[in-house]
Amino acid sequence: MNIFRKYSIVYIAVAIIAAAFVAGFYIGKGEKEIVVVNKQGEPVESGEVTINASQVKTYLGEDINFDIFLTVWDMLQERYVDQPVSQTKLFYGALGGLVAALDDPYSVFLEPVVSEEFAESLNGRFEGIGAEIAIKNEILTIVAPLPDSPAEAAGLKAQDKIIKIDNVSTEDMRLDEAVNRIRGEKGTTVVLTVARADVEEFLDIAIIRDTIKVKSVTWDMKDDNIAYIHMRNFNTDTTRAFKTIQREIIVQNPKAIIFDLRNNSGGFLNTSIDVASAWIDDKLIVSERSVSGSKTYMSTESPIFKDIPTVILINGGSASASEIVAGSLQDYKAAYIIGEQSFGKGSVQVLEDLSDGSSVKFTIAKWFTPNGRSIDEEGVVPDEEIELTEEDFSADVDPQLERAIEYLNSQ
Repeated sequence: MNIFRKYSIVYIAVAIIAAAFVAGFYIGKGEKEIVVVNKQGEPVESGEVTINASQVKTYLGEDINFDIFLTVWDMLQERYVDQPVSQTKLFYGALGGLVAALDDPYSVFLEPVVSEEFAESLNGRFEGIGAEIAIKNEILTIVAPLPDSPAEAAGLKAQDKIIKIDNVSTEDMRLDEAVNRIRGEKGTTVVLTVARADVEEFLDIAIIRDTIKVKSVTWDMKDDNIAYIHMRNFNTDTTRAFKTIQREIIVQNPKAIIFDLRNNSGGFLNTSIDVASAWIDDKLIVSERSVSGSKTYMSTESPIFKDIPTVILINGGSASASEIVAGSLQDYKAAYIIGEQSFGKGSVQVLEDLSDGSSVKFTIAKWFTPNGRSIDEEGVVPDEEIELTEEDFSADVDPQLERAIEYLNSQ
């Protein structure tokens, strides 16, 4: 049943930091806090919630009748067939629907447990299957894999479309709900029903969850004295680890660098600035435009790799912070881009923590490359497009990497 357009298969691995959470974002503390309490004023995870309608109305426009919300709330509390109804569940569900109404796949309300797991994933550690996911073209999709993950061992592949999670349809499922269903305690099993390009039938893939520890960046020296850097994400430890790697590489006096951003779904905006600064000297890296105006981000570090010929590898799983780096280096001709068109996420999110342990992540700006290009929904188009097919993967052949080496040896 080839109902989806063909997607390239690249590094097949996996790690469930959602590409709801595909990033380029800030973390902060919300100015307006929401507290879920019981009648005694104590924070609760479930049970009764006190809603003061008169206070809420002061935040609403005159054309909005908040009494309708309260009417539905009371109806469900009094007449829904399966009693008792958890008011906290209704409350969090309402907040989730509020953010979902923005119709932005990167804006999401995170309940306390999910919020905590997300924070852990930014530190490179979480329990799950090891796959990054996103909603693309209204379908829950595997975006970027991690090596040595349970999902890789089970055979899950990049660009697989998740049709069901434990036999529950993902149609119209919010991203945070999908993440919540897929992630879980170490040793437990989740079954994903997936549609794969060029495979007629849906596949049921059983995956045993485990503790996932993500090393954001690694490197090794290839033949012909070419340094190969593989960056999997832009997490809290990436800048520090990348600086260490920069020093190690320079000591080796490489003749060229291959910077692999394939299946790198992004992370912190400021980390992408630090990374791009290894090649760009005292120049604009990216600009962002929001309702409050525009802001520019300049290079932050000495460009230790500035004069070293560089190829960046990208594909459909390269998103957000990866696209900031690739796009800026492409604009300045500081690197030659090889691979496939990137994911196309050109927006910035803010993660605001709330007092009950929940958080809300929503889009606050869109960003543009130094030449004013918008990447949102378009992605970065490589200087040289080379596909990595499923046949290549199965045969352990990497024509993108091979072409990068060939190109650098010809310079």
